[in-house]
Amino acid sequence: MKEIVLAPRIIARELFFYAACVIAALAVNAYAILRFHTEWKELWTTFPITLAVALVFFVVLAVVRGIVFGCRRLLRLRMGA
Repeated sequence: MKEIVLAPRIIARELFFYAACVIAALAVNAYAILRFHTEWKELWTTFPITLAVALVFFVVLAVVRGIVFGCRRLLRLRMGA
């Protein structure tokens, strides 16, 4: 079997995207705390759920990035470049 080797820059880029998704999920959680006037300790007590939401954000972002990459590649192939 062939080994799949990922370049360190690719790993770093994906970790950056996941960190951005975690920050976005924390921001959504903080907004919900402000909106519904609950206690701030919920920001940390619901952290596993926040990580799961961040994973959902990451998957949605990966799908969008895949669609954009695919469209760009199709356009480049049709243009003959």
